[in-house]
Amino acid sequence: MPAGTLYRGREGMWSWVAHRVTGVLIFFFLFVHVLDTALVRVSPEAYDDVVATYKTPIVALLEYGLVAAILFHALNGLRVIAVDFWSKGPRYQKQMLWTVVGLWAVTMAFAVIPVLGHAYRVLFGE
Repeated sequence: MPAGTLYRGREGMWSWVAHRVTGVLIFFFLFVHVLDTALVRVSPEAYDDVVATYKTPIVALLEYGLVAAILFHALNGLRVIAVDFWSKGPRYQKQMLWTVVGLWAVTMAFAVIPVLGHAYRVLFGE
């Protein structure tokens, strides 16, 4: 590693990267969401066609990914706030990151049925 690097590939760097990546993914979702919603003013039929594509199993997987991105971004954002504004935050930043990852994993496990249930029913029936 080059001398003077701050993270050296440790947890802090990866949480920084994941926070930026999830933020960009959420931004692109919001951009597409605004565009598809604006379609209703241009052509209600085109809007209905776009909304119909959202009921496919592939889009359900993308929705699960969106839930994962939003949840991680939110939990990690709270961790970043704690590191920045709590006097002992920098000392416990690694433990807080693993707590965030644990909470994220447990919550995502519980989100499988509600988010992907429709896709499962479409693919495999009731």
